[in-house]
Amino acid sequence: MILVLAGTTEGRQLSAALQKKGYPVLSSAATEYGADLLRQAGVKQVICGRLEGEMWRDLITGRNVKAVVDATHPFAVEVSRQAIKACALLKIPYIRLERPPVSLPEHELIHKAANLEGAVNLAFSMGGVCFCTLGSKYMEYIINEAVKRNVKVVARVLPEPAVIEKCLQLGVEKNCLIAMQGPASREINYALYKFYKPAVILTKESGICGGLMEKIEPALELKIPVVIWQRPRINYPVKLASIEDVCSEIEKITSRER
Repeated sequence: MILVLAGTTEGRQLSAALQKKGYPVLSSAATEYGADLLRQAGVKQVICGRLEGEMWRDLITGRNVKAVVDATHPFAVEVSRQAIKACALLKIPYIRLERPPVSLPEHELIHKAANLEGAVNLAFSMGGVCFCTLGSKYMEYIINEAVKRNVKVVARVLPEPAVIEKCLQLGVEKNCLIAMQGPASREINYALYKFYKPAVILTKESGICGGLMEKIEPALELKIPVVIWQRPRINYPVKLASIEDVCSEIEKITSRER
């Protein structure tokens, strides 16, 4: 069994590709929404929920997992660290499928921050309306800071009922809540920026697959500053950049056990 931690578009694509090649694949998603997307992609074996503590050992040994492919979001650092630790303890291969980073242009309107606090502080220092695409995970901190700084937040989050309810409970105004599955096109972002007229765009270094340039380009055209929370740095044991490379590595792993 190959365990794919599939919290991204490429995670779903990889799961389907491995399955098509005849490998037994078990794909994991943190939310029911993510699990539904996996099923829609044709993935047959899907589990839902966050893996923690002894759950890693139970799952890996119980399902006879031969390798773990970590295709989670670049900012899901805690899951990646736990997966690396579990694979090392259980002596099975760990492979990181890492979406390629974007080469950001040098521009006076593009600002970078090393962490969440720095990114929020920089964005909110510009006042007015902040168009935020960081997701719901950090929304409590963001809204608390927005209240302190008298900043209005327009939040784009996943179209999942629990996520929407969480944002509303935290105080995001209904007319400032955009529920949609990304990545959004350049045209959609342009239209949203024109409508909400933000003073700043707050986003993450999500990579090419995350539609980062599609967020940046219309902002620069409209002369809106962009604050980018830079990708965390983790020392992955094995890191590959394409689905094809991962499939080749899985072939090597499984052939050694035949």
